[in-house]
Amino acid sequence: MELSEIRKKIDAVDDGIATLYGERMRLAKEVAKAKAADGLQISSPLREKEIINRVSAGLDPDVKLYGKQLFETLFETSKAYQYAVMDVSSPIKDEIKEALADGVSAFPIEASVACQGVAGAYSCIAAEKLFPISSISCFRTWDAVFAAVEKGFCEFGILPIENSTAGSVIGIYDLMRKHRFHIVRSIKLRVKHYLLAKPGVKIEDIREIISHDQAITQCSAFIGGLKDVAITRSDNTALAAKIVSESDRRDIACISSRECAGIYGLNILAEGVNDSRNNYTRFIAISKKLKVYEGADKISVTVNLTHEAGSLNRILNKFSTLGLNLTKLESRPIPDSPFEFSFYFDFEANVLSPEVQNLLADIAAETDSFEFLGAYEEL
Repeated sequence: MELSEIRKKIDAVDDGIATLYGERMRLAKEVAKAKAADGLQISSPLREKEIINRVSAGLDPDVKLYGKQLFETLFETSKAYQYAVMDVSSPIKDEIKEALADGVSAFPIEASVACQGVAGAYSCIAAEKLFPISSISCFRTWDAVFAAVEKGFCEFGILPIENSTAGSVIGIYDLMRKHRFHIVRSIKLRVKHYLLAKPGVKIEDIREIISHDQAITQCSAFIGGLKDVAITRSDNTALAAKIVSESDRRDIACISSRECAGIYGLNILAEGVNDSRNNYTRFIAISKKLKVYEGADKISVTVNLTHEAGSLNRILNKFSTLGLNLTKLESRPIPDSPFEFSFYFDFEANVLSPEVQNLLADIAAETDSFEFLGAYEEL
């Protein structure tokens, strides 16, 4: 047959598929009503497997797997539609509704805030920008920041989650599984690194540079251009500045912020030593209680998926079906579970939308573990 004739036949088949799909979705709506009346869950894995086995039996061997993929996609759109047309009960929906019970308020300008490091740390700078009137408590580790918020010592905590040059801050993702918290806002802070030393010290005098591992990574080209200089890692860039300030040595320097030069009485030997001029770090503000403030247009969740083919694709299809933009996907191995992973999703959505709440309920029902991390605005 000519190509044009083949295409005409395909068009006729497609028209038939579209008609049957519309009929199937009308029946799916009736199924949703029946399930709601009987208190049944929307997802029915055994029923889906029965259908795939039945329809696959009539397919040629070379297209059976393609047919399986087609029907799995069909099931996902059907379930998404069912969630959209019925009021699904779910713990996550109850949690969101409770948080929204008193309405959506403006983000506070005054707060007690926990940060990692010492005065002058980039986390402290981010805290000042998010909370213009803030009482900042500094802790040595990120774990301690989470703990300070969990125990109610501070209302909010500020943590770095990713950098435009060095990538995700893996330690934060690992701690997310350990602590109970919610993201209430995030901010992208432009990070400009400076080489700081005691007054009177020249750059050729430097034999050791101290800084945080992320800053060292972000300044690798500058550091590589120096000769006979040892690198020492510290818990924080501001702590590195404090160490240099308190040391009797005059052959050490640190990579830190401009603010640290003023706080610790250090001189700037070189500015903008980071490899990229567009060096940004994204910080999240966390709270113990789920809160949704004005302008919230982003949602973060974590899920554990079953170790089987297509499990991630099924989740991604749920976002695609609603036309939601997924802005970040990060995976981390689950401790003591070989070859199994926890996935972190950021996506643009309004948590006030019933469709979005139903999506969250859908994901929670179909994954091994689900955590709603928050709905927030990113500055």
